[in-house]
Amino acid sequence: MARILIVDDEEKIREVLREYAEFEGHQVFEAGDGMEAVKKVRETDFDIIIIDVMMPKLDGFSAVKEIKKTKDIPVIMISARVEEYDKLFGFEIGIDDFVTKPFSPKEVIARVTAVLRRGKKSSKRIASDGLEIDIAGRSVYVDGKRCELTPKEYELLFYLINNAGTAISREKLLTEVWGYDFYGDDRTVDTHIKMLRSNLGNYRDKIVTLRGLGYKIEM
Repeated sequence: MARILIVDDEEKIREVLREYAEFEGHQVFEAGDGMEAVKKVRETDFDIIIIDVMMPKLDGFSAVKEIKKTKDIPVIMISARVEEYDKLFGFEIGIDDFVTKPFSPKEVIARVTAVLRRGKKSSKRIASDGLEIDIAGRSVYVDGKRCELTPKEYELLFYLINNAGTAISREKLLTEVWGYDFYGDDRTVDTHIKMLRSNLGNYRDKIVTLRGLGYKIEM
């Protein structure tokens, strides 16, 4: 059972998501706008947040940025806006998935399960040579010095780590890290891999390029 905060200014959307979430055994809390969501997160611990983009008082993007200042809670964003910019911006500020309206509530709850499952797999610490990765603590150290990564670089590295030694195609990385309905292309993966390697310094070669396929990490 997970504690889910559903944030949307449309009561009917909150009601239908609550119905499906509670059917799966989750405990559901609601907020009608971004400011109320931020307040509830400060008062209560949640396992995951489902939040709309366009809301009164404080929009979803601003609310997520405020929440991420103090708590690293998984976020699924929902929106009637389908512009690529919105998705890219959402992932850059740390959301875990993006769903466009109209949506299937059953699919949204399935995505909740997938995001929570990824989080459980990520509760480990790995060290290899001078590279230390604390997935649960969301931190990376290179020769004892903390390495600051973007939210998406963290997600990409952690996914590679959770599948260490396995060849992963660019298409698979796009699906698992950016979301299957992401409108980017293979260059998105290549660009983030390049930035990630740069941040890993002397251990950049642990991320291996597989010509014509994708990447794998060797720890």
